[in-house]
Amino acid sequence: MTLTNATGNASYTEKVQSVKSRLEASIPSSLRLPSSILGNLPLDVTGIPESCGLLTSSELAITELDATTICQKIASGDLTAVDAVSAFGKRAAIAHQLTACLTDYFLDEGIAQARELDEYYKREGRVVGPLHGLPISIKDHIPIKGRWASGGFLSNLELSKEDCDMTSILRRLGAVFYVKTNQPQGIMTLECNSFYGRTLNPHNSNLSSGGSSGGEGALIAMKGSCIGVGTDVGGSIRGPSANCGIYGIRPTSLTMPIHNYVWYQPGQDGIYVSTGPMCRSAQDMTTFLHALSGSKPYLIDPTLIPISFDLPDLSQRKLRVGVMMHDQSVLPHPPMLRAMQLAKEKLDAAPNIEVVEYQPYNHALGYALAHEMYMEDGGKTYRKMLKDGGEDILPLGEWVISEHLVKDHDAIGMWQLHDKRDSFRREYSDHWNKIGCDVVLCPPFLGTASRHDTAKYWSYTAIWNLLDYPGAVFPSGLAADPSIDVLPSSFTPMSEKDAESHQLYAEDPQLFKGAPVSLQLVAKRFNDGLLLAAQKVVEEIIRG
Repeated sequence: MTLTNATGNASYTEKVQSVKSRLEASIPSSLRLPSSILGNLPLDVTGIPESCGLLTSSELAITELDATTICQKIASGDLTAVDAVSAFGKRAAIAHQLTACLTDYFLDEGIAQARELDEYYKREGRVVGPLHGLPISIKDHIPIKGRWASGGFLSNLELSKEDCDMTSILRRLGAVFYVKTNQPQGIMTLECNSFYGRTLNPHNSNLSSGGSSGGEGALIAMKGSCIGVGTDVGGSIRGPSANCGIYGIRPTSLTMPIHNYVWYQPGQDGIYVSTGPMCRSAQDMTTFLHALSGSKPYLIDPTLIPISFDLPDLSQRKLRVGVMMHDQSVLPHPPMLRAMQLAKEKLDAAPNIEVVEYQPYNHALGYALAHEMYMEDGGKTYRKMLKDGGEDILPLGEWVISEHLVKDHDAIGMWQLHDKRDSFRREYSDHWNKIGCDVVLCPPFLGTASRHDTAKYWSYTAIWNLLDYPGAVFPSGLAADPSIDVLPSSFTPMSEKDAESHQLYAEDPQLFKGAPVSLQLVAKRFNDGLLLAAQKVVEEIIRG
């Protein structure tokens, strides 16, 4: 297929060239991949950092560790912060050349910060906080003092004057910053394509890394980061995590700090954005959320809600898991159905699990409400941001703000829309309570990572944003295999969207070969601790 990349007028083109040149110049020559590699790339580039010869055996070993282990090793004196950030920073440079996942690279600054932490540890004999020395990658629109940030448009690209609440708190906890990562135009699509370029899926460059936190997904899958911060208003943490075969959680909104993120719809509260970790292990999700909640961010930002992320003990009772094979509107593709069926069979056989069939409650209506609430001004601000930067709209952006999905609401129209949302939330909660499950296992997307510029169905994640239910994505351990992931000979679509989705896979199942298949677990609002505990139990059974 022909890919559409970001373009614009002459002024836009000149500015973008400068932005890209600045980024490319930040990659040192010692970390440049040779043309012999770049000129003959396989579809799956995940093995290149190990084979390219640019990293030492010690650096490769460090970048195999998850964030929790990094923190433990630094706290015990078995690893220095400088060695940790150096290893991940070097691997991040390699990852960027293969996937275009970065927007800013400042390893020297990260090493200087890490050196100060090592000196403190040597002098005081203790860590400054639970994340002491941990290298953390940061999504582009999350400000770090002195580094570049944007809200997904060239017109709001800026050099951040201060840390936002998230990065300020992380810094106090001991985290080290060294890179920022790519996001799509407008930060509102499940494809990561911006004026910085298109981020590719490390497992298969013909497929999307996901969006909007797609740079994070690709970087972490390439082990150029062990943990990063993403945001999610429609699937933007869970989508890239699923596409790239890593872990990610969208917490209940307004529980993690988001103040001063770069955005273009300030005050929009139809669906709140949530922010959380994307990482290499289930334990890393808990490590991050416990560290952040332990800092009591609600004392800084009065809009935040103080909830506990403590994990309940599930060993004394059966966990009641609802299994939702599909949303009654669009059937997942064969690789996802295979993973869901296998998961259900294993859960059915587990003595500590009670499986119930989960029938979704009117997801088609919920998804339509969610999409309408993303652009309550009918996309006028989105188009203005493009015009101000001389930037052409990309196809998925045009779809996001298309008239059949959004409309320009006046105040009364917004009140009515919010009232529909609140009524739906109550009806859905009553439905969940009637079924009586602790958590729901469901697909995070139609299948594996999508082909570029085709991700137009977000319901498997966006419905939970509308409800504000926390959701975690984790790898199933399976990958797409066209020889067994075969479409049924007879297919009757449930909807027009279902027919379109079916065709996306039917055209060429071979395109998805080897792509990781991930699963999603969801809990009710404010049950984030239960979700974390349940995810560990469910994953152990499914992958055991």
